[in-house]
Amino acid sequence: MTDLFEASAPPPPPSAGSHLLGSLNEEQRQAVEAVDGPVLVLAGAGTGKTRVLTVRLAHILATRRAAPGQLLAVTFTNKAAREMSERVAGLIGRPTEGMWLGTFHAIGARILRRHAELVGLRSNFTIIDMDDQLRLMKQIIEANQIDEKRWPGRVLNHIVSRWKDKGWTPDQVPAEDVGDFAHGKGIELYRDYQQRLAELNAADFGDLLLLCLELFREHPDVLADYHRRFRYILVDEYQDTNIAQYLWLRLLAQGSKNICCVGDDDQSIYGWRGAEVGNILRFEDDFPGAVVVRLERNYRSTPYILGAASALIAHNQGRLGKTLWTEAVDDEMGEPVKIQGVWDEAEEARTVGETMEDLQRHDHALNDMAVLVRAGYQTRAFEERLITIGVPYRVVGGLRFYERQEIRDACAYFRLIRQGDDDLAFQRIVNTPKRGLGHKSLQTLYAIARGRGQSLLSTSEQVITTDELPPQRRSTLREFVEDIARWRAEASRLPPSELAEIVLDESGYTAMWMVDKSVQAPGRLENLKELVRAMTEFETLDEFLDHVSLVMDVDTGKTNDMANIMTLHSAKGLEFDTVFLPGWEEGVFPNQMAIDDNGYAGLEEERRLAYVGLTRARKRAIVLYAANRTVHGQWQSNIPSRFVDELPEDHTERAEASGYGFVQNDGALWQIAMNRPNISGRQSNYHRVIEARSQRFGDKDEVFVPVGQGRGVPEIGSRVFHQKFGYGMVQSVDGSKLDIAFDKAGQKKVMADFVEPA
Repeated sequence: MTDLFEASAPPPPPSAGSHLLGSLNEEQRQAVEAVDGPVLVLAGAGTGKTRVLTVRLAHILATRRAAPGQLLAVTFTNKAAREMSERVAGLIGRPTEGMWLGTFHAIGARILRRHAELVGLRSNFTIIDMDDQLRLMKQIIEANQIDEKRWPGRVLNHIVSRWKDKGWTPDQVPAEDVGDFAHGKGIELYRDYQQRLAELNAADFGDLLLLCLELFREHPDVLADYHRRFRYILVDEYQDTNIAQYLWLRLLAQGSKNICCVGDDDQSIYGWRGAEVGNILRFEDDFPGAVVVRLERNYRSTPYILGAASALIAHNQGRLGKTLWTEAVDDEMGEPVKIQGVWDEAEEARTVGETMEDLQRHDHALNDMAVLVRAGYQTRAFEERLITIGVPYRVVGGLRFYERQEIRDACAYFRLIRQGDDDLAFQRIVNTPKRGLGHKSLQTLYAIARGRGQSLLSTSEQVITTDELPPQRRSTLREFVEDIARWRAEASRLPPSELAEIVLDESGYTAMWMVDKSVQAPGRLENLKELVRAMTEFETLDEFLDHVSLVMDVDTGKTNDMANIMTLHSAKGLEFDTVFLPGWEEGVFPNQMAIDDNGYAGLEEERRLAYVGLTRARKRAIVLYAANRTVHGQWQSNIPSRFVDELPEDHTERAEASGYGFVQNDGALWQIAMNRPNISGRQSNYHRVIEARSQRFGDKDEVFVPVGQGRGVPEIGSRVFHQKFGYGMVQSVDGSKLDIAFDKAGQKKVMADFVEPA
């Protein structure tokens, strides 16, 4: 029996759908009207992509080229699907019932429900969540007599998910991708996992596409049915598709060939979770004769912002190419992109906070301001600064710094060291990381503690000398109790940051995240490093923990007008009047790990991320970089990101870091003792040399010195001295950046301003 939505649509009247096109510009109209054959719409940031998507669907329906059930529209989020459905319904004046509109996984599940028996399932199969996946992975590992502590289930889950994203069944994983999990048993475990899922009549999210691929390949009659069913296919955010999604779409598009993919190769920033920018780059090869429409007219940002962003992304080689532009008269040019050098991360946070306050005084809503950071750990300094000056804020797409799991875990260790009666802290960490203290052992311990009216730690100190627990559990608990006692003794003599490093190391907590292969693990490790760095600002553990309690107690919900803090990845699709882009330094942004892991491809994705950050700004973009950052309690000199150098001078306004100091007359040179307050308000001195440009300076005079001012750049082969790295010889010169072979510290790249003649 033929479904209603498979019926042929009657021919359209001559003027059908024309009323929908009136508000479109020329390129948008071309993208909407090119309905037959393969079409790639390269939609730059702020060019009206959503309008093109919805009008295109409405145009197809209004011109009766297809009934709703003959349209397949794929989005990446359920929210986007709902909004698209509502907008199309509003344009055509009736509901869009019958349209196949949803995420890849939702449509994949819908197809599998219809043909479940053909892939070894029943139509009422269960779609398991992440918790069930991990539980099942652990069962598979244990059944194969593999040590789950050494080869964790979450690592296997990450590996299997990656294979599924590439469209690989257990029989299709290439030998070079097998890896060394459980000494090369990953494929065997993957096969057991899939068999167990089938026995449970279940599928995970990866299966929703992987099994569809199997269905289409093994049953061409089913695929042919969907070829007849779908006259037009529309795909949003095509640059973010992974390999499995790409293969799924290609199979479905072999029917009518009427596939329209909308995306922006310059905004492909999710390679770390499987997205393949190559999918959009090879669209014309996959679909010969494809029409490519470039949407370049931007309706969001000022000409200065667009010019800076376009010049930056032009340095990428792996792109199809387009240049954003906007119609603007002279008084609409806006402000140049401001590039602000600051002394350190403390001044970076102060600068952002002060600018926010100044803008707010001029009626700029906090809701329209955003701080976009490369990594989650960077939010802490901005959170604490905004709390200090009373600016309400929200962390978008994540938790506030001290609310994050790894930070709460670490602080629980510190709380128990400070106060042994803190049972909540004890319960959180006694088996974190896993120590073999299972539910039964802990319930026994809790019952004894309640019966005696004692704290859990005090009870543990007694139980380790009795027989209530099995010998092995007593031994494990004894080690934990002795660790807490030892750390408590060291807390009285060590600075908090040094104690934290010892606790996180000796407890195995850092090691737990180091062996974790999930995509969240590197960020958690960075957050722990930032926690240790934050603790250098406090003299005692009590002082730090009290500070955390006060920060956590701040109520940011009293007003709806709040500044936004988020990562650059979380900001995609959003826009704000003012955007702050801090941390533009080599190693921070571009992220060094991304470059180390993926080479030039990693660098290009980092540059696309910078482009996304700039194009979030409607009126004002402020890029910041710090000359120094504290890493593990040690000052580290930084050089500005290469992305700073790639921003064009005619679209930017640059300001160097600066500060006050006292002149010490030294012949032809002036040595300035720079006094800079750190984040806790304590003074730190930094000595530097500048040219004696004016005889009005006298010995001991106080002067204002731009940090960017220098004495000139040393020549190759000259001997220099650096405050941190000591003596060395200049090997190469790139503008104000030097490669120096230091006698003891080895090869380093530093700014010329931070060295002086030896």
